[in-house]
Parts: sequence; C-alpha cells; structure tokens
Amino acid sequence: MKIGTPRELFEGEARVAMTPESAKQLQKLGYDCVVKSGAGAKAGFSDATYEAAGVSVVSDAAALWEQSDIIAKVRQPDTTELGYLTADKTLISFFNPAGNEEGMAQAKAKGASVIAMEMVPRISRAQKMDALSSMANIAGYRAVIEAGNNFGRFFTGQITAAGKVPPAKVLVVGAGVAGLAAIGTSTSLGAITYAFDVRPEVAEQVESMGAEFVYLDFEEEQQDGAATGGYASVSSPEFREAQLAKFRELAPEIDIVITTALIPNREAPELWTEDMVKAMKPGSVIVDLAAEKGGNCKLTVADEKIVTDNGVTIIGYTDFPSRMAAQASTLYATNIRHMMTDLTPEKDGQVNHNMEDDVIRGATVTHAGEITFPPPPPKVKAIAAQTKEKPKELTPEEKRAAEVAEFKAQTKQQVTLLAVGAVLLLAVGLVAPASFMQHFIVFVLSVFVGFQVIWGVAHSLHTPLMAVTNAISSIIILGALMQIGSSSFLVILLGALSVFMAGINIFGGFLVTRRMLAMFQKS
Repeated sequence: MKIGTPRELFEGEARVAMTPESAKQLQKLGYDCVVKSGAGAKAGFSDATYEAAGVSVVSDAAALWEQSDIIAKVRQPDTTELGYLTADKTLISFFNPAGNEEGMAQAKAKGASVIAMEMVPRISRAQKMDALSSMANIAGYRAVIEAGNNFGRFFTGQITAAGKVPPAKVLVVGAGVAGLAAIGTSTSLGAITYAFDVRPEVAEQVESMGAEFVYLDFEEEQQDGAATGGYASVSSPEFREAQLAKFRELAPEIDIVITTALIPNREAPELWTEDMVKAMKPGSVIVDLAAEKGGNCKLTVADEKIVTDNGVTIIGYTDFPSRMAAQASTLYATNIRHMMTDLTPEKDGQVNHNMEDDVIRGATVTHAGEITFPPPPPKVKAIAAQTKEKPKELTPEEKRAAEVAEFKAQTKQQVTLLAVGAVLLLAVGLVAPASFMQHFIVFVLSVFVGFQVIWGVAHSLHTPLMAVTNAISSIIILGALMQIGSSSFLVILLGALSVFMAGINIFGGFLVTRRMLAMFQKS
C-alpha cells in the first residue's frame, strides 16, 4: 500500500505531514511513500531530500490522491480534497469533527476512513501519537518568543553601568502542555514567572519549573482529570468570579500575559477582560493561544496583532506551530508514523483498522460509511483514579492498646531470634575449638549490631551512609595484608583477594560519596 502526503492548501501553512526521516520509518512498515512536489519546501525539506529517502515525488495533486491508499495531512481538508476520497482510502489529518459537519457528511458519503489526530485519546499508550500536545508544546515556546519580540525590555533583570533593569513579570494562564512549555521558556529567559490553572494539582509541576503558582482563596470540587480526558473541567460561576478578581489584582503588575486555556470542542473562555487590559502598563504584551476559538482575551483578533489605546500589544496568531515549520513537521510526522505503527501491527504494509483498539477507535471519526464521532470513553482512563480510604480515627485507649500489642509482637520476635541464635551457638560450640568460638561470637555480635543500626536508617540515606561505612570498615585490609606473609599458598591467595576487594570498597566508597556531595554543590 502507498501512503501519500499532499501539499497543504491552507493559506500560510508551512508544515508537512511526512518528513524524509519519517518516510524511512514508514517504509520499514512495508509502505511505499509518495509526496507532492514542493510539499515540504516551506519546512526546509526539498524534493531531492525526499527522493534520497526513497520517496516518490509526484507533480500532480490529483494523481497523488488517486494512487495513495493512505493520505497524511496536517490541516483540515477542503471540499476539493475530500472529493478525492474513496471507500478504500484512509485519511489521517486534523479534521475538527465537532465543527465540520459538512466534511463529516462528505467523508461518510465517500465511505472513507478518517482518523482525526486531535481526537487521539489522552492515555499513556497514546502519548506518542498525541499531535495536539506536540503542537501545543511548540506553541507555548513560540508564544514566549513572540512576546519577547514585541516587549521593549529584557526578560531577565540586569544591573549595568547605565542603570538597573528590572526583570519582566510573566503570567501564564493555563498550565497544560502549552502553558508548561511557556513557563519553562520564560523562566529560562530569566523572567519572574507566575502561573495559574483551575487544577491545583499542577502547582507542584509549575513550582518545580521555577515559577510561582497563583492560588485562589476559594475551594471548589474539581472534576477528576480521568473523566475529562486529561483536560481542565468547566468551572462554576463563583469560581470564575474569584478567578477574574485575582487577575484584576495582578494585571497592573504583569508585563506579559500568555493565555492557553482551551477545552477541545468548546469556545475559549474569556479570562482577560477589557478592564484588565486597560489596567496593564504601556508596552505590556498579551499572547492569546486560544485565538482560534475566540480567544481568552476580550480584545483578541484572530490572526492579527493589535495595539490598544493604552499601548498594550495583543497577539492573536493562530499559526504558532507553523512559524516553526521544520520542528513542527518533524514532531507531527513522528505522531503520524506512530499511528501507522498501530494501524500496521504485522509490519506488512497493510492497514488493520481495529475498532476494538482504544486509540484507533477514539481517533476514528468516519469508518465503513458511518460517522463514528463522538467516540465512547476509552477503556483505560486518561489518569488513573486514586481512591484513598481515610484512616479511621482511633481513641486514646485504642492507640495505647495498639502500641502495647505492637511492642509485645516485636519483643516476642526478638526473643525468638535470640533463642534460635543461642541454640545455634551452642551447637557450634560443641564441635568447634575454643579459639574459633571467640572469633565467631564477635562476628555474630557484629552482624547483629550492624543490622540493628542500618535497619533504623531512612531509605534515602542508605547510599551515602553505605558508601562511607564501606570505606571506613575496609580497615579489614590490614588483616589481609598480615595474612599475605603466610607460608600457605591458599592463605596467600585468599589474602590477596581480600586486599583487592577491600581496595575496591575503600576507593569506591569515597568516590561515590564525593560524587553525591558534588550534586549538592553549586558550580
């Protein structure tokens, strides 16, 4: 079977769904690869590069669609492209099934199978095919770069002979994939970064990246992410009002706002109102990553950059991934390749459209002349639900009784071990010479004391503790050195082996300790 990639017809789109590298991987699955001439030019992939990777380059778009069994695209196909579909073809592309009724009906009438890449379920196994996350990661990074390009100051603070420059203050609204990418880029550029999300559980991720999480003095039962496909759920009106009040408080101090709040198949919620824009300082920048769905900012204009009367720049571009076409194409083509791997379990170049598979079923929107959107919930939840039973509160009497019972059990165990040890020592003493018993008793007591000491140490301290004790306890090397002078060859051999192993203990122990200490030292 052949998999083909046409040139994108959407105005300004520079991405391509197949790269020379991904084509090599698709060929290993048994497919022949075809690409439209010039399809990858805007992303930096020439026709010659495709040909060198074993891809056939076709000059006519209609011929490419006709000879390809699977068509991989980036943007939603238009009416002309859908007209090329037949019952034996599979289309893999962003498709916007919730807002593309005409396209769905046309694909159904053609009997073609359509896999919408934005519908890949957010479960662990499907992460490698999650094109939304791949593109959101790029969009978050690019949003900070665009903001910096339109911001009149440094991101990082500086003290120079010409004066002091304060660091920029950046607020990222929404800590999903795009938001976390924006946070990482902003903090790496030296800005003071704040982040907000309706899911308080992401606060730890935000703070681990060097940003400060904005908390609300408001408690609301949030829907489990497992039930929402890993996305934030819709908040109550009361929560929204508390959220807006917090943003109004922050607006006068923030230099750059990056909004990323968007739930699939819904209009973008309005989070940055007109009065907040008016409260911002001249020269401030707002980058609205939800512009395609109406925008999180009241004044956002899709695909345009505007400057308000008070000097605030609002960027509403909807093509951030396309502005980094080479990187975006590489990631998206990899997502496609992983999807084809699941569709070709036998690696024989034949598509097995298994509708029992959670990932394939979830992403399929039309199949065998039927519309299969929306899909049923996946059998495996996006986030494993964790149910923790609250421990029962014990009364003081019950606590004392439990402590006494635990102490008795430990005492009984220790007495049993001592009794068994005493019997074994007695049995050995009946047959062993007195000189052996003296050393043997010291050895047994050393083992017992060492076990009791190490057993009480926290697990996190085991490695550094053992590294040092290994080095120190290797004083046994002295005994081995003394035995090397023996007249017995066996004793000399054992002594030499002891010196060798003890040497590893000494040098290895100190080396491990030194490397661990270096982890906590600033360079």
